[in-house]
Amino acid sequence: MAAEVETWSTAAPADEASQPYSDDEDALNEVEVNGNWTPQEKALHEARLKAKAKRRLRKSSSRNSASESFSESGDVPGGDPHSPKGKVNTNDRKSRAGKGRGLPKKGGAGGKGVWGAAGMVYEDEEPDARDPNYDESSQGDTVYATVVPEVDEKELEKMVNPIVQEYFEHGDTKEVEMLLKELNLGPHKYEFSSLAVSLSLEGKASHRELTSRLLSDLSGKLMSQSDMARAFDKMLKELPDLILDTPEAPQMLGQFIARAIADHVLPMSFLDCYKGKVDCEHARVALDRAAVLLTMKREMVRLDNVWGVGGGLRPVKHLVKEMNLLLKEYLVSGDVSEAERCLRDLEVPHFHHELVYEAVVMVLESTGDTASHMMIKLLQSFWKTGLITVDQMNRGFQRVYDELPEISLDVPHAHSIMETFVDLCYQESIITKQLRDACPSRGRKRFVSEGDGGMIKN
Repeated sequence: MAAEVETWSTAAPADEASQPYSDDEDALNEVEVNGNWTPQEKALHEARLKAKAKRRLRKSSSRNSASESFSESGDVPGGDPHSPKGKVNTNDRKSRAGKGRGLPKKGGAGGKGVWGAAGMVYEDEEPDARDPNYDESSQGDTVYATVVPEVDEKELEKMVNPIVQEYFEHGDTKEVEMLLKELNLGPHKYEFSSLAVSLSLEGKASHRELTSRLLSDLSGKLMSQSDMARAFDKMLKELPDLILDTPEAPQMLGQFIARAIADHVLPMSFLDCYKGKVDCEHARVALDRAAVLLTMKREMVRLDNVWGVGGGLRPVKHLVKEMNLLLKEYLVSGDVSEAERCLRDLEVPHFHHELVYEAVVMVLESTGDTASHMMIKLLQSFWKTGLITVDQMNRGFQRVYDELPEISLDVPHAHSIMETFVDLCYQESIITKQLRDACPSRGRKRFVSEGDGGMIKN
């Protein structure tokens, strides 16, 4: 009996799952329950019956809900409402949500493998670089552009100062122009001109001349007249601060303005814009200085040399003329400090040997001992201050030694005067002993004795 119950219990689920439930089966089960079963078998059988009833209830409830939803929207083509499972054709494109007018989704343009509605024409779309399928190589020739970030106003001074300082050394405006093109100055490009002028005010006259040339070369290429006018306007406003380091800044800025107007860097109406509108005393001094220089006769010629010309840029003849004038003024005034200042302003340390040469020649051509003593005093001062180096001093004297035969044609006693002057210079420690010994001397050779009656001696 137990074996039969076990066989039935294992085979019953398969039969129950494959066959639908009916009232006859329920009656049969009821009769079997009333048979001679043990309590354990009876409890197991009742649990199975309850599980069957629950499954039957779930299937019937899902079938009823599906039929109700389809009945609200009418008959659905492609689906079988009388099927046991109530399934709908999944290939149908109409909405299955139970709402709407029963039209296809997206007008029939949706679904897998569908390119769009019938009659739709697509235009060419630009490739999007953010598209995951974007292929750079298939887009043709690729052009790469270098983007230079705009220079910040705080970093502008740090980047411009080395460029201007190097320009003061080489004087090549094209190199400065090339470096500025590599920088993206943006709206702050006018500040380059004001920074260059500020640095030149603290430097030498040659630096100011180079700055004026730089502004002239950059005008019309990298800087417009409005940019230059804006830069000088900023300089006029900063004059109270500039005079703390450079007391002569107002006069120098006036010369810059006059030179810029003469070079067509600034418009001719630049000064007219400030008439009656300037409250700063220093700015008025600068503008008055510029107005005076522009009203002078032949102002264009004069303003080209408003700063003088740097020693390395001026011709040799001009330098020789300047040194001659310096020595002549010294012989008249006797002011050693003024002569030293004039020599420094020439900025030609490599050409100081010309000053030594001209000083010695003046001593040979002069009459009396006044010029000799004054020139020794001047050369001694230049030697002690280090303005004239040993090399320049030796070159100057050596040039006189080489040209002494020609000088003696105009000055017969040149050799004797030269020997005396060289001895005095050696005593004052102006020249070395080796240079003194190198001085040429013409010995006196007597061919005719004064008491021999004109006879030539052997």
